[in-house]
Amino acid sequence: MINIVLFGKPGAGKGTQAEFLKTKYNLTHISTGDVFRYNLKNNTPLGEEARGYMDRGELVPDALTIKMLQDEVEKNPDTAGFLFDGFPRTIAQAEALDAFLVSKGWQVDATVGLEADDEILVQRLLERGKTSGRADDQDENLIRNRYQEYNEKTAPLMEYYNKQGKFHAVDGIGEIAEITNRLSSVIDTLN
Repeated sequence: MINIVLFGKPGAGKGTQAEFLKTKYNLTHISTGDVFRYNLKNNTPLGEEARGYMDRGELVPDALTIKMLQDEVEKNPDTAGFLFDGFPRTIAQAEALDAFLVSKGWQVDATVGLEADDEILVQRLLERGKTSGRADDQDENLIRNRYQEYNEKTAPLMEYYNKQGKFHAVDGIGEIAEITNRLSSVIDTLN
């Protein structure tokens, strides 16, 4: 069992790299965004609860997000490991993930941060916005606000996992295959 947290700013390539890593290492990819969309689309009890917060313009509480994630983990009891994408985003979520995994006899084995210069990422997202249809990929101010939120809430996770000796920074600029090789060289040291 190997459990990896993949994080980086919007546009850093997490989704692209997750596709390669899940195949190469036979991992179950859990994207918080996908889990939310599934629960909302299928009107699950957790999705309905989340929708209530969202309809009021409130953030979905960590406890509810964690419950959705736990349900997703429970659906995959025979997996070789998990690749968490978009979770955790805060120290509180990281602590909850650690506690949940420990209750299963597992742990986060490594966190890998895809690092890239903000200016390069802004251009990537603006380019992606031309075809993605996502409003938050088409407005430079919205993109920069997302980065500010990332810096305030998610970046502290680097220190949290670094203290545990589990944080690995990987250069997220270059050809997709080059970045995949960089990530693989980190993951290969875990086995």
